[in-house]
Amino acid sequence: MEKLYCTTAHSPIGPLFLATSANGLVALEFDARSPGQQSIRPNPRHVREEKQSISWEESREQMLPYISELEQYFAGERREFSFPLDLRGTDFQLACWKALRAIPYGETRSYADIARVVGKPQAFRAVGMANNRNPAAIVVPCHRVIASDGTLCGYGGGLEVKRKLLELEGALTRTLAA
Repeated sequence: MEKLYCTTAHSPIGPLFLATSANGLVALEFDARSPGQQSIRPNPRHVREEKQSISWEESREQMLPYISELEQYFAGERREFSFPLDLRGTDFQLACWKALRAIPYGETRSYADIARVVGKPQAFRAVGMANNRNPAAIVVPCHRVIASDGTLCGYGGGLEVKRKLLELEGALTRTLAA
């Protein structure tokens, strides 16, 4: 049975749920989620199944290194995260998430740009779905992905949160602000 540590941290964009394994950050999720949005959090409907594979332990102490870096990010003092990640997904999702992590702080890319980076130039919709399944918001910066026309589009935390994160990073242009 795998043990995951978890906690909820407060941030300028609302509560964030964090979970880690022995290998690194597994999830950073917005507390408020859209209906149908995936979550690693225990679901009361699936407790029997989940108890067989994952043991959860609430531990703010275990999460302090992660929370500290997030606080630095929100204070404008950190542009990259140094803690290890334990991302879980398909090979395509992992490739997309790696491409997202390569987007520099303060810059944006389109879904088509990411599709080209992962070697599937026609797969921009699949890239959108991989972004939707991103388990580590902010750290795997899917907020830096915008529509090809330069406008803001879909984000698990909502467009207002996406706008705030891009403003924090200085990536909000006149086109994006419209």
